[in-house]
Amino acid sequence: MNPLNSILGTIISGFILAILIALAYEPNAINSWSLVVWFHVLAGVVWIGLLYYFNFVQVPAMNEATADSSGPGPAAIGKYVAPKALAWFRWGALVTWLTGAAALEYVGGFTTHFFATNGVTVIGIGAWLGTIMLLNVWGLIWPNQKKVLGIKEASDDEKAKAKKIAFIASRTNTLLSIPMLACMVAWGHGGNAGLFF
Repeated sequence: MNPLNSILGTIISGFILAILIALAYEPNAINSWSLVVWFHVLAGVVWIGLLYYFNFVQVPAMNEATADSSGPGPAAIGKYVAPKALAWFRWGALVTWLTGAAALEYVGGFTTHFFATNGVTVIGIGAWLGTIMLLNVWGLIWPNQKKVLGIKEASDDEKAKAKKIAFIASRTNTLLSIPMLACMVAWGHGGNAGLFF
């Protein structure tokens, strides 16, 4: 059986390959710190990857599909693609935040970096940006997308308003993701002196 024929088989195979590479590189490479960071990065790729998919691909495609009177329309994306993508998106956001909080605990304490008890840290700035983004996902994007997609009943006026709110929250997250990623990379490369690079 080819593991690439299923998403679960593909993911499991990816984990096995990553573990084998880590063990071949450094037999003691796999520890609780590396696993937390690994899951944080993996969940973050899912979350931010879907954020970029929504903003760079799906929103423009939905607008084109709506404007194309001779095409199939946006229903297929709204009914079949968007709900699944939003599920991965919101749970990716939560797992990213939780594993990020755990990673902060490893590097001197969650409260030290998150609440800047010892001065502002670049990783703390990134954590706050990620927290704002998480709150946007669960507090603005998802509740409003449920109305837009018909998962939650709403009038046409409510759907129009919900679409605008979800759009602006999503674009805000796209904007915030750029400095947030810069903060994460800066910290990972020892950057607290020179903010980003």
